[in-house]
Amino acid sequence: MDNNTIKTVFKEYIHPLDTKVIQKMIDHAQIDKYVKKLDVLTFTKLFIYSQLENVSTLGRISEKVKRKKNVQREIGLKSISKSQLSRKLGNIPSEIFQVLLHHLVQKLHQVLGPNRADKALGKIHLIDSSTISMCLSQYEWADFRDTKAGVKMHTSIVFCDGVSYPNEMIVTPARPADETQLDALIVPDKNALHVFDRGYFNFEKFDDYCAQGIRFVTRIKTNTVVHVIEELPVDPSSPITREAIVKIGKMKHPLRLVETRDSEGNEVSIVCNDAKVSTQEISDLYRTRWQIELFFKWVKQHLVLKNLYGQSENAVFNQIYIAMITFCLNLLMKNKLGYKGTLLEMLNWVSDFWSNKLKTFVSELFKEPDRSSSGRRKLRHQRIFDETLTQYESGDVSHLDDLTYDPIF
Repeated sequence: MDNNTIKTVFKEYIHPLDTKVIQKMIDHAQIDKYVKKLDVLTFTKLFIYSQLENVSTLGRISEKVKRKKNVQREIGLKSISKSQLSRKLGNIPSEIFQVLLHHLVQKLHQVLGPNRADKALGKIHLIDSSTISMCLSQYEWADFRDTKAGVKMHTSIVFCDGVSYPNEMIVTPARPADETQLDALIVPDKNALHVFDRGYFNFEKFDDYCAQGIRFVTRIKTNTVVHVIEELPVDPSSPITREAIVKIGKMKHPLRLVETRDSEGNEVSIVCNDAKVSTQEISDLYRTRWQIELFFKWVKQHLVLKNLYGQSENAVFNQIYIAMITFCLNLLMKNKLGYKGTLLEMLNWVSDFWSNKLKTFVSELFKEPDRSSSGRRKLRHQRIFDETLTQYESGDVSHLDDLTYDPIF
């Protein structure tokens, strides 16, 4: 029998997780040694479902399991209390879900990477962080400012040909500076070109990257000391206002300085350690950095990240990693099916059909739209005019003088 006739959308959706790999990690860590009901695999499936359905509280997750037969069937759980969910969320080491995320990232590299590298620029890695703000009184372990707590998602995404997918994510309390995580987000690959903002500015790291052949593009701070080695000519018709070979701060290695203007006319100074990239490409590369801002906006709007399920560090980190796992699964599903719509449309399709048979889902996904129109129709007043003209030409005009005029005042 064709597997598509019995396999559900949800089973196909979570298939890339590779349950054998997960089970080996669980057995090694002895997490489920005395667990009979809510093991890690069941927990993972339940919280991926909750991300898909945008279920924002543990209480609602518990209710969904209790009331919906399709949830019980797909997750393998007949009932679970809010307190049990809370304990499990806080007890599972976040490293488990971080490893699962890395596992899916490698699969994304395999299916998307070979077709997404630019011949001249290589793979473009965009690096930035995004903060999830929290109440200080409830999350004291994540103190950020005097009146606020928060966690940061330090992220690297691969961007090429209009497609973005995560390469690495590290979740930390929000207080440490962004630059402390830069080394962990850098890929030791000479084909990768890293683009990041001024939050990651560090002269020592830049010198190390130059020595290792790691390529990067970043914007310099306004108070950066710049030592000019050579001024280079620029095309007066281009938006580039300056190009020079410079050394910045206490750096030993020279960099290329490119100055241009943003959309509001403000001067932007960018440095790059790649001599082969053109000045216009350097300018355009820095503008692509906004793609990671769009990535953060997408995951915060369409996945459950703003409403936190728990208050402990493990609970918060686990929720964020599961949200990113859901993002990766969505992208893998879209690629496998060859769906040409947006990632949000794919998420909505899976959310609507998650418990249906895969064959039914695929049929609906690629169904030709019904023709709702029989073609362009003449307006009613055009038809009346044509009929009147025919009557007039045939001499049947007596009724045309029989008009009643109703004044409105």
